[in-house]
Amino acid sequence: MEKRITGRTGMFCLIGTPVGHSGSPAMYNYSFAQTGLDYAYLAYDVPLEKTEEAVNALKVLGCKGFNVTMPCKTRVAELVDELSDAAKLIGACNTVVDGKLYGNNTDGMGFVRNLKENGVDVKGKKITVMGAGGAATAIQVQCALDGAKKLSIFNRKDEFYANGEKTVKKIQQ
Repeated sequence: MEKRITGRTGMFCLIGTPVGHSGSPAMYNYSFAQTGLDYAYLAYDVPLEKTEEAVNALKVLGCKGFNVTMPCKTRVAELVDELSDAAKLIGACNTVVDGKLYGNNTDGMGFVRNLKENGVDVKGKKITVMGAGGAATAIQVQCALDGAKKLSIFNRKDEFYANGEKTVKKIQQ
């Protein structure tokens, strides 16, 4: 049966740029159809300088929640009403839920959860992460929040090196 959008259909979406290649609309819309939920998921190409306008528009439209991709993750973290502990430490969020805009960063949670589902609990472990970019930072922060005993970050002296140093300081605090 074909999905029909009505006046009561709730909206979820992805913002960032580029988003034309994203598989999220297909994945979410399939899931909504399979579970009988009256929602639709769209992707909006939003450049960094239009992020605040987009977030305000989504609030006005009653968007149920949205995902954020680059380059908007850091800017969205500055615009939400509240951030998860991980998103605060990372300084970026990739998931926002409606009502009070609550921003989270699920990259690290997904990685650590996958480890746990495969028999590896980071609690009390010595963890080494290669890199200090966005995804690596999310993993580092989540490992720290989940009780890693020691965290070592290795990164060459490139544009992400300073981010690695900042992450170490934030985690130590």
